[in-house]
Amino acid sequence: MTKEKHQIKAENRTVSGRKVKTIRKQGFIPATIYGKGFESKSIQFIGTELEKIYNEVGESGLINLVIGEENLPILFRNSQYHPVEGNLLHIDCYKVNLKEKISAMVPIIFIGESQAVKDGNILVPVTDEIEIEALPADLPENIEIDLAVLETLDSVVTVADLKIDTSKLEILTDIEQLIVKVEEPRVEEEPVVEVSPEDVEATAQKGDSVEENNSDEEKSEEKNE
Repeated sequence: MTKEKHQIKAENRTVSGRKVKTIRKQGFIPATIYGKGFESKSIQFIGTELEKIYNEVGESGLINLVIGEENLPILFRNSQYHPVEGNLLHIDCYKVNLKEKISAMVPIIFIGESQAVKDGNILVPVTDEIEIEALPADLPENIEIDLAVLETLDSVVTVADLKIDTSKLEILTDIEQLIVKVEEPRVEEEPVVEVSPEDVEATAQKGDSVEENNSDEEKSEEKNE
């Protein structure tokens, strides 16, 4: 899927270290801009705006970053999340040269339905992203795979099966890399109960005891008769 043009505003950040907790409480997310031949800067985003656009473009979508009167082409990198709460804590912004190729991990998105899965089998995703090299403006935000190609149990999709414009994009991931396949549903086996020789002997002795009791009862009944 070809990406759309995205833009986000940021402002210079004056606090660092532990003090960034203060701006997080105010609804901002700290970030850093860096790049080849570019002096790194500390910036901050409005948290809700950053999370919205990052969820849309990930780390392969080209962004126009606006800081004051500056417009910088960037890609997001190295997102950091709170280990418990799961909220975004920090992100890097990699300033790109629009005339130089770069590599990026592009996510795989599944669409459609598989007939093999409809028949009762299980869809097994193996890879959810591949590495691609291209000019920043040509990098796709994601690559779609139509699951309709998985018609039978033996059907698979590899990197070689992806529909990609190789005149603009170079795939760096091994073309034989498996992306998704179909497997038969697993049949749960009944647990096997292991019986030790001691248990068998004990059971046999118990059976003998029962037989002896029954024999005594029969003799008693015959005597009474």
